[in-house]
Amino acid sequence: MLKNANDVDTVWDCGADLVVRNLEAQGVKHVFGIPGAKIDRVFDSLVDSTIETVVVRHEANAAFMAAAVGRLTGKAGVALVTSGPGCSNLATGLATANSEGDAMVAIGGAVKLDDRLKQVHQTMDTVSLFKPITKYSAEVVASSSISEVMSNAFRVAERPRPGAAFVSLPMDIVNAPAKGDVFTNLPAPAMGPAPADDIRTVAELLKEAHSPVLLLGLLASRPENAGAVRKFVAQTGVAVAGTYQAAGAIDAAQFTRFAGRVGLWNNQPGDRLIDQADVVVTVGYSPVEYDPPLWNRNVRRPLVHIDVLPADADRHYRPAVELVGDIAATLELLAAELDTLNASPEANAILATLAQARVTLTRKSADLGGCPVHPLRIVKELQDIVDAHTTMCVDMGSFHIWIARYLHSFRARQLLITNGQQTMGVALPWAIAASLVRPGEKIISVSGDGSFMQSSMELETAVRLKSNIVHVIWVDNMYNMVEIQEMKKYSRRSGVEFGPINFKAYAESFGAAGFAVRSADEPRLTLRQAMEVEGPAVVAIPVDYSDNPKLMEPLRADYLI
Repeated sequence: MLKNANDVDTVWDCGADLVVRNLEAQGVKHVFGIPGAKIDRVFDSLVDSTIETVVVRHEANAAFMAAAVGRLTGKAGVALVTSGPGCSNLATGLATANSEGDAMVAIGGAVKLDDRLKQVHQTMDTVSLFKPITKYSAEVVASSSISEVMSNAFRVAERPRPGAAFVSLPMDIVNAPAKGDVFTNLPAPAMGPAPADDIRTVAELLKEAHSPVLLLGLLASRPENAGAVRKFVAQTGVAVAGTYQAAGAIDAAQFTRFAGRVGLWNNQPGDRLIDQADVVVTVGYSPVEYDPPLWNRNVRRPLVHIDVLPADADRHYRPAVELVGDIAATLELLAAELDTLNASPEANAILATLAQARVTLTRKSADLGGCPVHPLRIVKELQDIVDAHTTMCVDMGSFHIWIARYLHSFRARQLLITNGQQTMGVALPWAIAASLVRPGEKIISVSGDGSFMQSSMELETAVRLKSNIVHVIWVDNMYNMVEIQEMKKYSRRSGVEFGPINFKAYAESFGAAGFAVRSADEPRLTLRQAMEVEGPAVVAIPVDYSDNPKLMEPLRADYLI
């Protein structure tokens, strides 16, 4: 690079160099992707940067990895792919990140500007393709705008509610010399708390309530917000439920006021707690996490919406008051207006009964025998190896519900769960990214045999990176979550069965350690052996899903399943 005479703009050998320097200015540590002719100049520029290039085996997985970086760090992860199918393969990953609230920027190669309206090799209007499923989708049309487009992509992806952004880089833009300055990482504008008058209005509403309840959402599990949530619950004693994606927002000290996670089917203790509430306060919640018609049929009771964005209008979600602003700061000011809040006898009974049921369930789970293995036994063994220095990434399937309902997590962003799109195949890519972001931790990822095979090619990536991962596969040779719903609706199954795989041999063929559980006595020992492996390990456990229909049935008050 060279400075010109008036020292205003820097001249770069190619646009790719300016792109990469902007990535460095944003603090990017890793770029996940697959090269191709339209984007290989950017990959070449990465060689001379401080950024590690992580070559993956499918572009959707690059997007999943970038999104996991965003969820774990708050800073947008980056996926880099070539034109045509390289970009279109990103679609599921971008849609997932956007609905999950995970900050990521995807960069896609494109044909030369002069060819973009012609039917040439790999021409595709990717900007239009991604507009409906991202927060930001733009093409760089001149090298002088590289820094502007890149900076805006990161700013939009990271705040106020995170999501996905896409940048199209035409081949001639990245290959030709460029002129422009790198945008340093512009400081995020500080978001203040909600207006004081609105906070006082909510305080009065909560003081008068007979049984208020907090419903926590994804943004409540951001570390800074989780700390404020915990202080609020400790001070007020308010009863709490959370969506699957709010995992870790409540710690052990407030566990007795926590009625568990809610989602999918309206039959959990947390659902009963919400049903009896006369005021519901949502914190960092998005309707994509749990449909309002399922938990808010009583639309006449007041709702309070605490978030970084106003609520979308919905006939089942009409807040009486919206506290829009910095969530942590808003909760702290609201707590300052309150003492201990009321709780109805019914709410206290739900929480007391639940506390006893948890003890009973733990004891029962440890005694479950037989092979295939009952889901609660597997959850119990996983719970016993998840400590403060472990991160868990959970795929989509029946196992997802068992873990979301019955595995406890007391650290913000310790348990990553997909629920916005309920995307299969995310767990292993998420785990690989987590092993890079949290190199001192053991990462446990969990999938079914169906969801695992949607991204299992990334085992090679995990082996190459020496990722500190234990991937646990629940094996039943079926898309079981679909099957149980088909049986309930039609009394027969369709399109859900597939053949067996020797996952131990499959893992070993990639160079990973492979383990296969063959009896009910083996999960505990086998999981601990896998945890001792340096590098990736795969544990296949045959699962008995015969109790799955109970997941959709009403629960007894004194028993969790």
